[in-house]
Amino acid sequence: MQASPEFRKQLEGYGLTTAEILYRMPDHPTLLQSYIWQDYDLFPDFPVLKAFLDFWTRTLEGPLFKVTVGHSRLIKPAEIRALGEFRLH
Repeated sequence: MQASPEFRKQLEGYGLTTAEILYRMPDHPTLLQSYIWQDYDLFPDFPVLKAFLDFWTRTLEGPLFKVTVGHSRLIKPAEIRALGEFRLH
């Protein structure tokens, strides 16, 4: 049995990153639309989010207005520790 790719990323220091992306509507530039993006990423550089935003600006028509980022490491070093050894017999 192998660990999932998401769990392996968490052990490598990745945390769950959520970004609210506000962008202008292409046909109505005075209106803002919200998009929620979520993936595992590394704090503080956020390479996965930056790659997504680069893709957005290259490919999509809606210009970015504001990006708000939240990040949480789900597995922290203090949470992985040996609890002891138990003998059954």
